[in-house]
Amino acid sequence: MKSSSIQVFALGFLFSWFAGFSAQAAPLTLPLSVAALAPASNSATSSNTTAAPSPPPEHTPTFGEILAAPHSPISGNPGAVNFMTGDGLFQSLTPISPNTGVHFGGVWLADYNYLIAGGAQPGTSSWNSLLIASVQFDASKLFHWQGADFGVQFLQFNGENTNGEAGAFPGYNSLPGPPPLNRTEFYQAWYRQKLFDNHLIIRIGKTVPTYDFNNVTRPVTTDLENLEIPAVSGLIYTPIFVNPTMLGALPGYYNSAYGVTVTVAPVKHFYFNYGIYDGALAKGVQTGLVGPQFNTYYFTIAEVGADWVLADKYPGQFGAGGWYQSGTLTAPNGVTQDGTGGFYLFGGQRLWGRAATPAVTRAINGQPQVVTPAYGQDASVSVFYQFGINDSKTLPVTDYVGVGLTGFGLIPGRPEDSIGGGLGLSWLNKNVSNRSSQLMVQTYYQAHVYGGLFLQPTLSYIPTPGASNTDSAAWAFTMRLTCLF
Repeated sequence: MKSSSIQVFALGFLFSWFAGFSAQAAPLTLPLSVAALAPASNSATSSNTTAAPSPPPEHTPTFGEILAAPHSPISGNPGAVNFMTGDGLFQSLTPISPNTGVHFGGVWLADYNYLIAGGAQPGTSSWNSLLIASVQFDASKLFHWQGADFGVQFLQFNGENTNGEAGAFPGYNSLPGPPPLNRTEFYQAWYRQKLFDNHLIIRIGKTVPTYDFNNVTRPVTTDLENLEIPAVSGLIYTPIFVNPTMLGALPGYYNSAYGVTVTVAPVKHFYFNYGIYDGALAKGVQTGLVGPQFNTYYFTIAEVGADWVLADKYPGQFGAGGWYQSGTLTAPNGVTQDGTGGFYLFGGQRLWGRAATPAVTRAINGQPQVVTPAYGQDASVSVFYQFGINDSKTLPVTDYVGVGLTGFGLIPGRPEDSIGGGLGLSWLNKNVSNRSSQLMVQTYYQAHVYGGLFLQPTLSYIPTPGASNTDSAAWAFTMRLTCLF
């Protein structure tokens, strides 16, 4: 297995080297769903021998400019859904300009949780802290290797059994996962190559598959900034980051895994993703803490998706996929199964939007009067939805349905705030839980404080905690601080 992996990497290296140095096409605007995978600065450039005028030097944002710059609403856990975390604030304090092709930054999240009532341990409280530091190298600027970049991330998590106290499974707080709850990880290390005018993108290494698959919170970008949907939701519960029907199988936060991801974008606004990864997570291995296993346990997944803008002002997106986990799987009661698989879908759609506009006045009876009030900021409301099903006898969740609403810029004078809520219903596996289902409702307000600092109070209600049918309905409060740097 080791020799074949080396051969695959060697072939990929030679292929990308040839494609990178022979590319002759103009840059292509990527499909909206895949734009985050391939920044425009990495697109292929012409190899025409005619000398082109030198572009003006790129401006490097200063510390003050980054603090003062607008910051869009963010995901409840940027480390679970973003390739690169941070806003460049820390890098602005160093002599290394991002124009050199080196980008680094990170995110720190900390939250306090109080179980108001119900659950397994009512009245208890807990703290969690997550730090992710990222470095990305643009090989087209560093080595003139067109379309290639490399990324590395480190993760430090220190937390408590927040979800266990509430008896919640899936969890109402996505930060703490399986033990150990104090961990230091070499979270990601990957090489990405864009080929054929970005119609084909390949990434190899240790990565987080939930960036590419079932990423319902992925921002929807458009050619017009006021039509974009930022992070589709700021919810913090686990199902928003991984469909519960794949919990225990799909690698993600904070159990990344080694593997290969391939993205094909044949036309604008459409993509196809395929991935195969180390599947040892399904037998209880904490893949984020160890090297590659690849011993009959593999996780394979494929997804197709598209995005659009209805009536020139209502952007949306949709994705659907299927997956298969190989190997002998065992439930807590001893039931075994030789492999399992499932299907999922997700989507998002803007329902209402209003662009910032000046007031319109008109002379009435010789006096100017405001006939249309001024709107000082963009505002919108979007919906998202999720569905998943599997044929597993051993994974904890067999079916899932989720839906939510998010409002952006609804409060005057607060253009970078968001407010939202979500509902998730998980049908639980009778071989894993003595409760048939768990319903979870959550609402939040994400306030932009300053620069890359966000403060988010969240209220969760779990009428049927999934860990045990003896746990009563749980109410939990979370206060989360997110700092991009």
